[in-house]
Amino acid sequence: MQAPSGRDAPDRCPGAVQVHAAADGGLARVRLPGGRLTAAGLTVLRTAAAELGDPALELTSRGNVQVRALRPGAEHELAARLTDAGLLPSATHERVRNIVASPLSAAVRPLVAAFDALLCATPALAGLPGRFLATVDDGRGDVTPLLGDVGLHGSRLTLAGRPTARHGGPELLVCAAEAFLAERAAQASRAWRLAELDDGPARVAARLGTTVSDIPLTRLDPPEPGIHGSSAVLAVPLGLLTPAQSAALAGEIIVTPWRTVVVPTSTMPQAVASGLVADPASPWAGVTACAGRPGCAKALADVRADARASVLAGSSEPAHWVGCERRCGAPKGRHVEMLATASGYQRSVRG
Repeated sequence: MQAPSGRDAPDRCPGAVQVHAAADGGLARVRLPGGRLTAAGLTVLRTAAAELGDPALELTSRGNVQVRALRPGAEHELAARLTDAGLLPSATHERVRNIVASPLSAAVRPLVAAFDALLCATPALAGLPGRFLATVDDGRGDVTPLLGDVGLHGSRLTLAGRPTARHGGPELLVCAAEAFLAERAAQASRAWRLAELDDGPARVAARLGTTVSDIPLTRLDPPEPGIHGSSAVLAVPLGLLTPAQSAALAGEIIVTPWRTVVVPTSTMPQAVASGLVADPASPWAGVTACAGRPGCAKALADVRADARASVLAGSSEPAHWVGCERRCGAPKGRHVEMLATASGYQRSVRG
């Protein structure tokens, strides 16, 4: 019997242990709760990528990092290195540590750490789908619009991006995630996301003794490249962090869902010299792409090469380039899409 959500199989999101067999080799996704990555952790990732796969680190639309082109069996060595570095605290929960947080707010980081610890300490939550997402928004509205399945907007609980009447902290997020699993079981569903359940937000809210609103929370645009107080936001061209660029990032960084990194302003000069972008008017700002050929067997074009050629030819239009209709890595909200087809690229506005 097909699940009410339309899903007929578990999700196959890759992790650092359960890697995906891509056309160019193993693909490992390393979860970074809140996008937080220490200097030591970045060094471990840079070294592992150079020695075990493709040297460039891929930034994802959920603020995580991917290592591509792993040779057969290299995932075991990668997992061992990540474990030693504290980047893989739970082999059972590693695919469900999907937590996006306001990247410029230091205040949310203890909340993220607390929720991550509770998540990994709750055996039942290992059963969450790999697509399930939690957001921790400081109240300015930068990550709530990413429509996390559960989230905090300030202290207010959100479900599928919609506000509820409940307030709390990390413990409430755990309860909400457990309520999702309970409702999914009650509906005999294999849904990957809360919004895929029949009347999901309202029914999960009822399990938590609250109600959910249809009125969306105010949205602010993501932080654009440039200086923001004592931090700098730097765009990573096409979301590919080269070894030279990662080596130029001294100290702790925050990887954002918009394929940018937040760094101390003191490291900005050397980071820009390495090719990272601090100018919001740069043609590289807002240009993203899926893996495309040769890494993805489903892609119809080398979209990264074509996106790069477009920028170098003078295009300044922010766009997401994709190699097939799966539209991997597409940003949330309204955006220009360049879709590869058998007869060239099709431009459209989505979202």
